[in-house]
Amino acid sequence: MGNSCAGQLRMARFQEVLHYSIEASLRSSTVVPRPVFSQLYLETEPLAPPNGRLDADDEDDEDEENGSESSPPTVPYQKKPPPEGCCTTDGFCQAGRSVRLSSLSTDPLDVPPGFLLVGVKSSQVPDTLLVCVVDSRFLPDEQGRNALLGFSGNCVGCGEKGFRYFTEFANHINLKLSTQPKKQKHLKHLLHRNGQGTLVRGPAICWRGHGEDSDLVNLENQSLHANAGPPKKRHKGWSPDSAAPTLVEHPLKTPPSSSSSNPSSSSTAAALPSAHPAPALLNGHGPLPQLCGNVGEVLVSSLLQTCYLSSQTLPRIYQHYGPSPIQPLSTEMQILLTVYYLVQLGPDQVPLVEDLEQIFMRSWRESHLSEIRQYQQPGPQSLSPSQLPWLAQLAASSCGEGVLVLGESEGSLAQGLTQTFSRLLEGQLASTNYVVIIVTAVGQETQSCVVVTGKHQCRAVAESMYSPSEGLREMDQQLSSGLAQDLAQYCSSLGPGTSTTARHGSVMFVRIHSSPYQVEWRAVRPIQLAVARKLLSHVCAIADSSTQNLDLGSFDRLSFLICVPPSEVTFQQTLLHLRYSGVLQEMGGVDQEVVSPWEAERYVVKMDHSAAGRIDDLVREARSNSYTLYILVHDHAHWDVTSVERGEGLVDQLLNSRQVTEAPNVLILHVTSFPFALQTQNTRISPYNEIHWPSAFSNDVDLYHEKTRYLGVSELLESTRLGSSLPLMRYDSSFESMTSALEDRFPKLHSAVIRTTVLVQHYCVALMAASGRLHSAQNHLHKHTSVETLEIVQSLIGAGRRCPAHHGPMVLLRIPSLALAAWAQRRLADVRRRLGLEDTFEIILGNPGQPLSVGHTFTERIKSWLEIQDVGWVPGTYLELEGLPCILILSGAEPLGESLPRSLKYCDLRVISSSYLQRTTLEQELGLAAYLVRAESRPPHDPGPGSDLLESDADKLSSTDNEEEEPYPHPTPQRHLQHPQSHPHPPPPPSSSSSSSGPSPLLPQSQPHPHAPPTPSSSSSSSGPSPLLPPPRSQRPPSKSTSSDSLSPRSSSSPAQSCSWARGVSRPPSVLLPRALYDIITASDGSGLPRCTSFLPHMSVAWASSFRPLLSKMMTCTEQSLYYRQWTAPRAYHMDRTNRTEGRSDNFHPRRLLLSGPPQVGKTGAYLHFLGILSRMLIRLMEVDIYDEEDIHCSAHVEGVQYHPAGTPWPIPEVMRSMPFDYTVHDPKYDDVSNVYCPGHKPSADAEPPRQEDVYLRRRTSRMKLSKHAAYNTYHHCEQCHQYMGFNPRYQMCESSLHTFTFSHLQLGDEIQLFFIIPKSKEHYFSFSQSGGQLESLRLPLTSEWSPIFMPTTGRHEHGLFNLFHAMDGAAHLHILVVKEYEMPVYKKYWPNHIMLVLPSVFNGAGIGAAHFLIKELSHHNLALERSRRQEGGGPPGDVWPFVVVADDSCVMWNAVDIDAGQVEHGASLKQVLQTMEACPDLAHLGLCGLRKWNSHRSREPFHRGQLHDFLLVNVDLCRDVPYDRHRFSCHDVDFALRAHSAGLLLCRFNGFSVMKKQIAIGGYRTFIIKTKMTDVPTSVGPLQYVCAPDSKHLFLATPARLLLERYLQHTGHQLFPLGTRGHAHPVLSVDCFLNLGPEVTVCFVSSRPHSLNLSTAGLLFSGLLLCFTDSCVTPSFLKKFTFLQGATLCVICADRSSLRQAVGRLELEDEWRFRLSDEFQTANAKEDLPLFFLTGKHI
Repeated sequence: MGNSCAGQLRMARFQEVLHYSIEASLRSSTVVPRPVFSQLYLETEPLAPPNGRLDADDEDDEDEENGSESSPPTVPYQKKPPPEGCCTTDGFCQAGRSVRLSSLSTDPLDVPPGFLLVGVKSSQVPDTLLVCVVDSRFLPDEQGRNALLGFSGNCVGCGEKGFRYFTEFANHINLKLSTQPKKQKHLKHLLHRNGQGTLVRGPAICWRGHGEDSDLVNLENQSLHANAGPPKKRHKGWSPDSAAPTLVEHPLKTPPSSSSSNPSSSSTAAALPSAHPAPALLNGHGPLPQLCGNVGEVLVSSLLQTCYLSSQTLPRIYQHYGPSPIQPLSTEMQILLTVYYLVQLGPDQVPLVEDLEQIFMRSWRESHLSEIRQYQQPGPQSLSPSQLPWLAQLAASSCGEGVLVLGESEGSLAQGLTQTFSRLLEGQLASTNYVVIIVTAVGQETQSCVVVTGKHQCRAVAESMYSPSEGLREMDQQLSSGLAQDLAQYCSSLGPGTSTTARHGSVMFVRIHSSPYQVEWRAVRPIQLAVARKLLSHVCAIADSSTQNLDLGSFDRLSFLICVPPSEVTFQQTLLHLRYSGVLQEMGGVDQEVVSPWEAERYVVKMDHSAAGRIDDLVREARSNSYTLYILVHDHAHWDVTSVERGEGLVDQLLNSRQVTEAPNVLILHVTSFPFALQTQNTRISPYNEIHWPSAFSNDVDLYHEKTRYLGVSELLESTRLGSSLPLMRYDSSFESMTSALEDRFPKLHSAVIRTTVLVQHYCVALMAASGRLHSAQNHLHKHTSVETLEIVQSLIGAGRRCPAHHGPMVLLRIPSLALAAWAQRRLADVRRRLGLEDTFEIILGNPGQPLSVGHTFTERIKSWLEIQDVGWVPGTYLELEGLPCILILSGAEPLGESLPRSLKYCDLRVISSSYLQRTTLEQELGLAAYLVRAESRPPHDPGPGSDLLESDADKLSSTDNEEEEPYPHPTPQRHLQHPQSHPHPPPPPSSSSSSSGPSPLLPQSQPHPHAPPTPSSSSSSSGPSPLLPPPRSQRPPSKSTSSDSLSPRSSSSPAQSCSWARGVSRPPSVLLPRALYDIITASDGSGLPRCTSFLPHMSVAWASSFRPLLSKMMTCTEQSLYYRQWTAPRAYHMDRTNRTEGRSDNFHPRRLLLSGPPQVGKTGAYLHFLGILSRMLIRLMEVDIYDEEDIHCSAHVEGVQYHPAGTPWPIPEVMRSMPFDYTVHDPKYDDVSNVYCPGHKPSADAEPPRQEDVYLRRRTSRMKLSKHAAYNTYHHCEQCHQYMGFNPRYQMCESSLHTFTFSHLQLGDEIQLFFIIPKSKEHYFSFSQSGGQLESLRLPLTSEWSPIFMPTTGRHEHGLFNLFHAMDGAAHLHILVVKEYEMPVYKKYWPNHIMLVLPSVFNGAGIGAAHFLIKELSHHNLALERSRRQEGGGPPGDVWPFVVVADDSCVMWNAVDIDAGQVEHGASLKQVLQTMEACPDLAHLGLCGLRKWNSHRSREPFHRGQLHDFLLVNVDLCRDVPYDRHRFSCHDVDFALRAHSAGLLLCRFNGFSVMKKQIAIGGYRTFIIKTKMTDVPTSVGPLQYVCAPDSKHLFLATPARLLLERYLQHTGHQLFPLGTRGHAHPVLSVDCFLNLGPEVTVCFVSSRPHSLNLSTAGLLFSGLLLCFTDSCVTPSFLKKFTFLQGATLCVICADRSSLRQAVGRLELEDEWRFRLSDEFQTANAKEDLPLFFLTGKHI
C-alpha cells in the first residue's frame, strides 16, 4: 500500500484523501453519504519539497505531521478564487468584518447552545488568533477522542451561519493556505472569558491526544455533547439518533454449538466471567467456526447475516436495468458501512436492522442508479479486500475504544474470535461495545462477524432474541427459581423500611364540597355516523358489483356475532356497549328498552376454545336461513393472526374455515387500529373493501361539525415540543439511572424483572412519604424514589381525602408478566396495609383471563355513586371504576381492548420492554393515552395565558380502544341522577364512541424532553370520574343506536371549590415511558415520520425486500395500506401464508371488510351503528315509498251515477258511450296544471292553487313492503331472476346485436332510422330477412298472447323498474326499453338482457311526447307489416294483436279489488292484470285502456271514461289518426286523451285494478334544466326570461324552444290571460291542443276536426283564445262560433314570424282582436336553435 507508482495508493496521501472523502460523505446534504472511494485512485503528482510542507505551520502542526507514520509529499492546494468584490484582507472575513481576537475580546458574541468559541491559527496574522463559533460535537474531548468527522461553524464577524465545510469556512475568513485546510491544523485553542469579561485564549484543543495537559475552563451556558452526532439536517440516515435500542427481527436463541461450522476452522474457547452478560455473536459473511468450551455463555444470532443477504438480493426490476446488469453492494462495502454505523451509535444505543438496511439501500441507490449516477464524478467505485481492514480501522478510530476492528492480522474468524474472547476475559474490552472481525485472506472470499461485548448492548440483543411469549416465560422462570430474590433483598436494603404502623396526623387535608352529578344525553357523533354509512356503502358496493357475491335483495333480516379477544373485561364491556346501543331493539330481537346481560351474550363471544361451538351454530343457522344476512365482527383483529397449521390459530380455524368463507350470506368485518398484519402480499381483504377513519378536521375546519377534536399520540408528542408546561409524555431519568445501575449489578436477570422491582420499590417509598411516614430531608427520598412517582402517589392519596365522595384518579401500571404483576400487587397491598390506607385507594390486578375483582368497600362506594340497588352487583369492566382512586396493574403480553375510564390520570409504562419492538407492539402500548377534547377548547398543551392547564374543556375517552360520545358544548337540560329501580344493571359504557382496537397511526417527530419537576397544578390535582347509566324509563328518549348516558360534574365558578375529579377530568393522562422508547418515539427518519413507523409492522410478517422506500409523511391511509401490501409478506406461521392460488391475480375474499382507525376514536360505536342501519336497510330494501294521494278535482254528483252493474267483469262499449267523458284531470301529480273545463265539474272555491315548485316536495308517500309480484330496479338480485337480468357470472354474458329499422311518417318528413339492440335470447320476437338478416318487423302476438310492453325512460338506468320477472310471475313477455341515443351504452351495461329501442339522435333533447309518439307510430307501422306478413303466410290479417302497453318506469306493484270480500284490495301480478284486460271480449272497440292509481277515490262504478295516465293499453289500430304531440315535455297524456276522445275513441279505466307508483327522485322526463348558451352550469333564470322580443339583445338559453314555451305559459298563464283567473265560468279556449296555463286558469279544449266530439259551448263566455300551430281545419268561421269577453286575450303560436303573420291574416283575427307591435314575442333561443314566435292581442 506504500507503492508510489502512478495510479496506485500512497499511504499518507491515501489517508488524507480518505479523511476528506469520509468527511464530505458525512456532511453531505443528500439522503445517503457520497461514495467514499471515488477519490482514492490518484494520478501521478510532482514531488513536494524535501520537508514535505509548502506552508509555514507552527510547532503544533509539526507535531501533528510527525505523529503520522510517514510524511508523504503533498500537492499544492488550488484555492477557489474569492467572489468578485469581497474583502480579502487578513484577519477579516469576506464580508469585511474583523474576526481577530484582539478586536473582539470585549464584544458580546452570539454563541448558540452546543457551540464553542474557538481560536483559529493563521500564518498571515501570527500575533493573534481568529475567532469562530464551532459545534462542539466536531471537537475532541480531553483525551482527544470522540470528535465527529466534518465541520459545523458560524462566522462571528458577519454572523453568517451554517458553514458545513471547513474549506468553505477557511475561504470565508481569508485563511490563505497553500494546502488543503484541515480543522486539526487550524483549530488550536478554546476561548473563554476571564473574570473581567475579556475573551482570552484557553486550553489547547487536544487533537490525537497530544494537546497540552492544562486545566479546562468551565464555559457558562455551554455544554459539550460528545458523540451526540452531527445535525440531522446534514447527516440524514447517519445521525446517531437514527439508531434505537431494539432489534426488529427475533431470531431464535441459538446455542453456539448449533452454529454452522467449517471443518478447516480452528475451534475457539469461550469462558466468560459470570459478572459479564453473555456476549452476542452476530454472524456476517462466511460460516462461523465451531465453538467449544462454555458455549452456553455465548449467544449466536443470524440477524446481521439475514440483513446482508436481503440487501444483496436485487428485485427483478433491477436485474436487467440499463445496458449492463446492476450489481448489489459488495461484501466489502457492506462491512465498511456496518463499521460506520456502529461507530456512530451512542454508548447506550444498540444497532437496529432497519437503520442498517436503509444505509445499505441509500448507498446502493446513489452508487448504481442511473438517475443519480449522472450527477456524480466518474470513477471506479470498487473496494478491494486488501483495503477493507485498514479503512475499517481508520473509521473505528474516530470513536475511541467503542468499536474495535480486528482484520489485518487475522487469518480466520476462529483466530479473531479467540483473540476477542481472550481480551474479554482479561478485561481489555471494558470500554468496547463491538468487535468487528474481518478476514481477507488471499484467494478466499471476505468473511466477517460482529461480537457484541458492551453490557447494555449484550442485554438488549439477548432479550431481543426472545419472542414475547418466550420473554414472559423467562421472567416467570426467574421468579419461580428464586433468581430475583437477591435483587429484591438488595433493593430492600437500599430503601427505608416499611414495617411501620400507620400515621395519619402528619399530613393535613382540606375537605371541600364536591359538585353534584348531572346526567346528560349523548348521541352518536356525526363522524361515527359518517363511518357507519361508509361501511354500509361498501356493503352495497359488494352487492352491486357484477360478481354477485352478495345478494342484499334476498335478505329480510340481519343477525351478527361480535368476536372479541379472550379477556373477561373486554367481553363484559362489549356486552355493556351492545346493551345500551339500541341495535338489538332496532333489529327486533328484544322488546324491552334495556337489554339484559344474558340476552346480549347471544351476540358476543370470546375467542377461546368455547368459540368453536358458537361459530358452528352460526354456520348451521346461515345454511338453514338463506334469507338472513349474518355479520361476523372480528374486533381487535390484529390480536391473533397465527396459522392453524402451527397448532394454534383459533381465528384462522374459525373465521377462515371453508364453511364460513363459502357461505353466501355471511359477511366478515375486521375492526382494528393496527391493520398492518392484515395488509400483506397474501391478504384476504381487497383494498377496495378497506374503510379508514376520516380526519375530522382539515386546516382547523370541522368537516363533520364534530364539536370534538381527537388527540392521539401524535398530538401528545406535539405538545412535548412546545415546552410551555410539563409534557404529557416524558421519561423518568431517576428511574432510568437506578435500573441501569442494577442491570450492571445483575446481568443475568431480565430487564423487566429489574425494572418491575425498582418500580414497585419506588411506589412503596412514595406511599410512605405521601402518608407522612418518611421525610425527605431525613431519608434522602431522591435516592429511593423519583419525583414522578412521588407526584403520582400524592395525587392518588390526596384526591380521595379532599373529596367528600372520595373520588380520585386511576393510575395504570403496565406490567406484561402476570407473575410480576401479581407480585407487584401483593407487595403494594402489603405496604398499603401497613400504612393503614386500605380504604383510601384500591389496588386491582388486571388479569385478562380472570373477572375484575374489587374489594367490598370500594364496590359499595361505586354502587352508592351509581345508586345501584342490586345487592349482588359487582363491577365487571374498568369503565365502572370511574372516579375510584385506584392503581390498576394491567398484565398480559399486550392489551386486549380493555377500555379505561375517564378518571385515568397516569399511564405508567416504565416497565414495558424495549427489546422486541414492532410498530403494532409499540403503538398499541402508547394508545392507552388517546383522548377527545372539545373543538372549542384550547388544546391541553396550549392553555393560554392565565389559565389552569387542568381546567381546559376536554373530554377523556373512556377506553383504550373504546370511547364515548362527546356531549354537546352548549348547555343542555339536566336532571338529577336517578338509577332506574327496575333495571339494577351496571351502567352503560360510552358505547357509541368506542372501539376495541389499539394505538396510533403515524407518530410525528418530537424533540426529547428531559425530566422536569412537576408543576403545582399537575402535582396537586387529580382526575375524577364520569359514571354512566341509563336515564329513567319515563324520561328516556327514543332508542338510538349506540347511545348512552354519562355523568359529568356541573361546572363551578372556581376550580378550587370543586372536586379534584371535576378539575382533572378534562386533562389527558400523563404517560411515563422508558428512556429508550422515548428516544425512539421522539426521533424521526429521513421522511420526517417517527422512526417507529419504519419498523417491521408486526412480528408475524417480514419485509418482502430490503429495496423498499420509506413511508412518506404525505401518504394517506389508503396509500399506506398499498405500501404494506407491496412490501410485507406473511411469515410461515401467519394465517394468510397459504392464501395464494396459482393463476389468480388476487386472492381476496369477496365478503370481507376492514375498518381501521386511531385508537379510542369511536370505531365500536361506528360499527354498532352500522349494524343498526344495515338492519334497517334490509327492511327498507323490502319496502318502497309509494305515492299515497287522493284524487283531485272530484265532483260528488258525477260520481253518484252508476252505469255498469256491480260485478261487471268487462266494460260494455254501448254503456261506455253513454257515460259522459270526464275531462277533469284527477291525478295528483298534475296538481299544478290548469283544470280542464267540464260542464258538470265545479272546483272548490276555497282551494288555494299550489305553487308549482312545491308540488313535488309535498307529494305524500307511504312505506309499503314489496309484494312477490313487484317490479325491481338493478339493485335486486335473486336466484330466480339472475338469468333474466343477464349478468350473473354463472351464466354466459348476454350477447346482443344492433339492428336498424327504417320507417317514414308525415310529421317526420324524411325516413328516420331507428336502432334496436336485441339480445340473442330475444331474437325470436323479431322477423328478419332470410337473405341478409335485416330486421323486418317486430313479431306481434296473436289474440291469445301477451301485449308488447314499451317503457320510455331517461336518467334511470339504475333506478328504473325494468325487472318485470316477478311481476309477470316468470312468464315470458316482450319488454322493450325506449332510450335516448346518448344513454344507450349505460342502459345496455345495466340491462344487458333487455331489448332496447334507441331513439334517433334528433330526439336527444326531446321530451316524453317524442318517445310516446315514436312508440305509437312505430307500433302502427309494425302492425301493418305484421298483417302483411301474416297475409303472405296464408293467415287472416285480423288475428294480429293491435295492442301495446306503454308503461311508466316507476310502476312497482299492481292491485286488484276483490268484490266478493267487500271491495277489499289485494296484491296482483302484472300478468294477472294483463290477462284480465286482454280477455275483454269487446277490447277491440276500446281505443285506450288504463288503470286506477292506487289509493285514489274508489268509485262503485267498475269502469270510468276519462283521463288515463302512467299505464296504458293502446289500440294502435284505432288510434292511428291520433298521434302524440312529439314536441311535448309535459301533459302529453292529457293532450292525447282529449284529442283521442274528440276523435270518437273510447277511453276506459279499469277501476277494479290499481297501479302503485314508486317515488324515484332521480331521472325522469321532468328533470330538464334551464341552461344558458354561455355555460353548461345551471343558472337561475326566471320564467320571464324564457321569452323575449324578436331581434332584441337577450340572454339566449340552451333549452328546446317548446320546453321554454311550456314553462313560460305554466308560470305566467295567469298574467297572460288575466280574465281567465276570474273562475271556472270563463275558461280559456284552446283549439286542437291542451297547454298548461297554470293552476289559476281553466282551459276549455275543442277540436277543429270535422265530426269531432266537443263540449257544448253555447252561452259560454271565454276569457281568452289559444291557437297553437293551427292547421287548415281552423277557419275564421270556426272561430266565430265562440264568444269572448271584452278584453279577452288572444295568443297565437307559430314556428316562425312568417307563419305567424300568415295565420293572423288567414284567420281574419284583426277583425275582432287588437294587436300591437310590442305584443310579439319569441322564445329565448338563438336563431340556429329555431325559436318559437307568438303574438298576443286583446278582444275588441
